[in-house]
Amino acid sequence: MKIAMICSEANPFIKTGGLADVTYSLSKELVKMGEEVMIALPYYNQIKAKQLAVEYVGSITVNMSWRVETSSIYKYDCDGIHYFFIENRHYFERDGVYGYDDDGERFAFYTLAVAQLMPLVKFQPDIIHCHDWQPGMLSCYIKTNKMDFYKNTKYVFSIHNPAFQGMIDRYSLGDLYNLPDSLYISGQVEFKGKVSTLKTGIIFADKVTTVSPNHREELLTPEGSMGLSDVLRFKEYDFCGFLNGIDYNEFNPSSDKYIAKEFSLKNYLTGKKENKKAVLSRFNLKDETAPLYSLVSRITWQKGMNLVFAAVRDLAKRGANIVLLGSGEYDCEQQMEALRREFPDHVGIYVGYNNALAHQIYAGSDFFMMPSLFEPCGLGQMIAQRYGTLPIVRRTGGLKDSVINYDSSNASTSNGFGFDNYSEWDMVQTCVYALDVYYNHKDVFKELVKNALKTDNSWEKSVRQYHGLYSSLLK
Repeated sequence: MKIAMICSEANPFIKTGGLADVTYSLSKELVKMGEEVMIALPYYNQIKAKQLAVEYVGSITVNMSWRVETSSIYKYDCDGIHYFFIENRHYFERDGVYGYDDDGERFAFYTLAVAQLMPLVKFQPDIIHCHDWQPGMLSCYIKTNKMDFYKNTKYVFSIHNPAFQGMIDRYSLGDLYNLPDSLYISGQVEFKGKVSTLKTGIIFADKVTTVSPNHREELLTPEGSMGLSDVLRFKEYDFCGFLNGIDYNEFNPSSDKYIAKEFSLKNYLTGKKENKKAVLSRFNLKDETAPLYSLVSRITWQKGMNLVFAAVRDLAKRGANIVLLGSGEYDCEQQMEALRREFPDHVGIYVGYNNALAHQIYAGSDFFMMPSLFEPCGLGQMIAQRYGTLPIVRRTGGLKDSVINYDSSNASTSNGFGFDNYSEWDMVQTCVYALDVYYNHKDVFKELVKNALKTDNSWEKSVRQYHGLYSSLLK
């Protein structure tokens, strides 16, 4: 089976969030199963800076209405995956990956380039698997133009974050994609008075997936779908929810070179203790007997930062230690700074992203805070469990699927703490409940940590589900 992963980011070359982890890990596992997989990426500045020994394989010319853009295509194999990098200085030689006024145009170019890339490199896919809004128009473009090269190809489209819907003006159909306005008039691509590349990807796919079973159910409701419920109900019987996994090689406490002391289930008590010391030392926090709460995240409204800040203030007053790592919205970053100034002996912050420090925080913490407003899957809670750190989550999306809430009657099976209502009160009370377990129910706390360490969040189950889905389309 030949599978083309079409996505705007993928490890180990470019990452802004969990999408990069998923596309890489899924591809790597499919290669282990004997499948041939390619990933097509823009040749961002951040990838060029790695100075990879890429192979030039050819060039293409992309016509976007009156625009004519050329692109050199480069190949690089990694972990058995064929990576193809699409070069265009105008669109991709920038400091960032997203957040530009012309993102709609940039990823229109990327999408049209992908359609030409595969014939150029003679990779005739059985499955094209597109991820999120950036390549959402690809299946529509290929099918509308009846491109013979893809006549036997089937299409899977994955929704990772429904908040980003690829909204562009209706006239961009012709101006960017050379597609007829009839697609808008028919309603196939129209959404809220514009064109949505996310909706288009859903409509023109043979199968649609999202990243957890619970998030699938949420997306079928008006309340949890960001307006997409009617669209997804139309595809309901071709819509699946598969819980993501994490890369067990990258996140492995028994062989992680980023952490102060490697450990396993056999020596987790001493291992966690030494790693906590390392985190406290890094942030100049003193009390080694207090529990350590942490957060490693994009600092945005989606991640429930107002709930986090309320909990941090309450926990610091109670003598707990808290470390926060991440960057994002300016106001949230300023609130992090304010909390550190207010509680310098109990709060440590790192504004930005530091992979080695993130690993150390996962390994050294007792609790990991993730009270998201919505969370399609979430990887942070799974990584935390891998290191024996108990997640404290709002039970939404994949957080509900992956964290079994402790409620005093299920210590033998639970692996974290959870609450349902999106409120500061519920977040604070859950954190305080965890604090009580830490101090006053030490045997229970140890059992929960063991349960977290034993939790299987590997890709083994998920990749079988995706592989089964692909195979069903080719029968």
